[in-house]
Amino acid sequence: MTRFDLPENQMVAVDDVNLRLDLSNLPFEDAHRQAIAAHWLIEKAAQPALFNGRLLMFSELRLENGVLEGRCHLADYATLLYWRSIRPHPDVVHCFAHPALVSADGALVAARMGAHTANAGSVYFAAGSFEQDDLRDGRIDHVANMEREVMEETGLDLTRLTHEPDYHVLAMVTGTVIFRRYRLDVSADEAARAIEAHVAADPEPEIEGPVILRDAKAAPDGLLPHMQTFRDWHFANPMRL
Repeated sequence: MTRFDLPENQMVAVDDVNLRLDLSNLPFEDAHRQAIAAHWLIEKAAQPALFNGRLLMFSELRLENGVLEGRCHLADYATLLYWRSIRPHPDVVHCFAHPALVSADGALVAARMGAHTANAGSVYFAAGSFEQDDLRDGRIDHVANMEREVMEETGLDLTRLTHEPDYHVLAMVTGTVIFRRYRLDVSADEAARAIEAHVAADPEPEIEGPVILRDAKAAPDGLLPHMQTFRDWHFANPMRL
């Protein structure tokens, strides 16, 4: 069976997400340890604030009866950065969740990453890689991951927002993204002001500030390819609750 059995470059609806931990080492990491270590020195020299923590990377992703099924392994952040420099690779992929914030007036509320991060200047929804703390009984709690990352980066509380019941998955060379749309009860401008206040009060903010996408033509500098695909799909398929 194909390890990564997902349609490429398509927004695919799924009913649920089931991502489970394999306690064995990530084979890709074992096979490339020297190259990973050498590449980390380059990345660290360019961005001294980087921390080589642990996260989850995937050796299998597939769709089964409307559910995204996956097998993940604990790996170093350095491994992700090395993979990113040589992707695609047939044995491993990065999968992460994107809570897509939709304002009361229909805009998308994204963020620009801070200059000290590995994704400096990039524009995408507040999000972060799955980590060991996201595991519950051997399964990734992707909702808790989204709630934590949005709170840390923007100060917004996902637990207070309504959301669509299903998810959409987008598999690209740059990684596999799990999207879920959340409805804000304020306008895009009000949301932006709240995020700006949160960033100003944070001694070590991860983001530079909010970025508002008001229509399918919105193309700010740094908007990542998966965000462009989602932007087009979102405005062609407005959120309805």
